[in-house]
Amino acid sequence: MLETASSTIVNATLLLLIAFSVVCWTIIPAKILQHLGAATRNRAFTRTFWAAADLGATSGLRFSGPAARVAQAGLATLRARPDGHNLAQHGSPRERMERALRAQLRRERQIMEAGLPWLASIGSTAPFVGLFGTVWGIRHALQDISRAGTASIDVVAGPIGEALIATAIGIAVAIPAVVAYNILLRRQRVATAALDGFATDFMEVALPTDGAAPVGTA
Repeated sequence: MLETASSTIVNATLLLLIAFSVVCWTIIPAKILQHLGAATRNRAFTRTFWAAADLGATSGLRFSGPAARVAQAGLATLRARPDGHNLAQHGSPRERMERALRAQLRRERQIMEAGLPWLASIGSTAPFVGLFGTVWGIRHALQDISRAGTASIDVVAGPIGEALIATAIGIAVAIPAVVAYNILLRRQRVATAALDGFATDFMEVALPTDGAAPVGTA
């Protein structure tokens, strides 16, 4: 924390950057564990699902994870007996299943995307927050130098060096946020594409028809 050459604004800037860092390093491990866990559960479920004799045999599977929830949404639609009393039940069985699968895919995307906007925001704003603290700190340091009546290197180096700490901290906070965001975004896109493919395959097995459009592409 800056002392003699800083102001309350510079200290507040450093505290904000520390808060950014805490948020960043809370999100990153949580998202990594989330993606690894989801990938493991998806592999286990899809391996068991496609090994089943038919869809009836899959209804008793007890799995968690994105792929399992997508399959459960499709199976629930197959078991439902629509009475046509509301818009959700209108359409052919294939249309109803497609709506159910799309809705579940959207929910899974929202789960996978949670936290990523924070990383993107921190990565893009932290350097500028640090730069603001540096500019303000230099201004304060120059005032101190002016009052001292001398501009020797001994007088200038300390206050200016302390002011530059804010920029260094801002960059240090931004780098892991940006790197993690790019890696996690890539993993999220790969996982989403895999889920879309599974949903398409599920609907083709449940309600086969020729020339069907892939589920989850819209």
